[in-house]
Amino acid sequence: MYSRPSGALEGTARGRQAQDLLRACVHCGFCLPACPTYRILGNELDSPRGRIYLVKQLIEGGPAGKETLTHLDRCLTCRACETACPSGVQYGRIIDLGRELAEERIGRPIGERALRFTMAAMLGRRRVFESLLRVGSWMRPLLPASMRARLPRSEPDNGTSAAANTSRPGATAPATLPAATQFRPHDGRRTRRVVLLEGCVQPGLAPGINAAASRVLDRLGIATVRARGETCCGALSHHRGRTQAALGQARRNIEACAELLDAGAECVLSTASACGLMVKDYGRLLADDPSWAERARGVADATRDLSELIEPADLRSAGLAPGAGPSVAWQSPCTLQHGQHNVGRVEALLAAAGYRLTPVSGATICCGSAGTYSVLQPALSRELRTRKLESLTAGRPDMIATANIGCLMHLRESSSVPVRHWIELVDAAFAGRVTVESCPGVPPGET
Repeated sequence: MYSRPSGALEGTARGRQAQDLLRACVHCGFCLPACPTYRILGNELDSPRGRIYLVKQLIEGGPAGKETLTHLDRCLTCRACETACPSGVQYGRIIDLGRELAEERIGRPIGERALRFTMAAMLGRRRVFESLLRVGSWMRPLLPASMRARLPRSEPDNGTSAAANTSRPGATAPATLPAATQFRPHDGRRTRRVVLLEGCVQPGLAPGINAAASRVLDRLGIATVRARGETCCGALSHHRGRTQAALGQARRNIEACAELLDAGAECVLSTASACGLMVKDYGRLLADDPSWAERARGVADATRDLSELIEPADLRSAGLAPGAGPSVAWQSPCTLQHGQHNVGRVEALLAAAGYRLTPVSGATICCGSAGTYSVLQPALSRELRTRKLESLTAGRPDMIATANIGCLMHLRESSSVPVRHWIELVDAAFAGRVTVESCPGVPPGET
């Protein structure tokens, strides 16, 4: 697809990058059936190919208005089209560029602007978000059912809580260290150290995830630490076209993590696949900033999803063995399978921990969470969730496992079976309670 950048893009590095991105698209249409919104709406402009045409118009200074925003906003940024594309089109970069240009050129109604600003301010600031969660919990009986469903439920202690593991120092949660801290000598058992990202919403919505990760890693001889000063990874802003705000958050995280890596940390670890994908992209996003490029590349190259650090053999050597435990339907987040190209690893780990995987059709289709998408596009989001839950529960699993906090909370709102992060299931297996009851969540039948 040929384009001729105009206006502020003409003759610039940004314009040349846009040309290169669009040139890869050959209009073949393989992306259409892979696109969740095209499958529902059947509109060419709600397909990757159609949206690429809209971005081309923005690059060339063509007409753009409310319709352009509508179709770009409907994109989930799931990147399933990239997996299906035979030409290697980097659609994720194209849609991010399109949204950035749209925000610069097209005005939104004041109500939309206020909602988007408020969401970024709330979700991207951990303390603000957790304060709002506490207020919501106090007011739960007064809230409508739709809002109550979004609030986290208290989780019973089934032997895998922090209190049950205090005999192992440092096992229940990552220690908080300033960036300049030098690691103390290892204790002889935990010979490796990793920086465990906390994220912005996960600590408030599901604090048990990182606690479970720390316990499992402790059993494998890996200590976890958290860098002081960490903030939102920037994905929420980046995918809404607020590039500079996202880069500011990226710089804070790079500063928080880089010195810990220099001090001996093995890697930066994420238990949320969306956050991990964003941090892995820091090197590209800041490649043109000479003050940050090298450190950004170092942090990005050192970032791993939790499933990339653990091997099935590690679980077997630590005492776990495959067995006939509860059945689990695996929901692979789009950010894990299409973004990080991480396929099959979690399934192997769950099997090694004693769980039985049930078949899932349509595994490449998005669940409809997609960050703030479930709030900004509720109808499409609910339809996608209904379809996803139908495919996940067709094999009658005891539980659903996932790897991203957004997917977990979105599915949990309507799921008839518990929805958990996969590391919590591995943690439960180590505790010797590989049962449905050992994995707290939404009780069967509760929605």
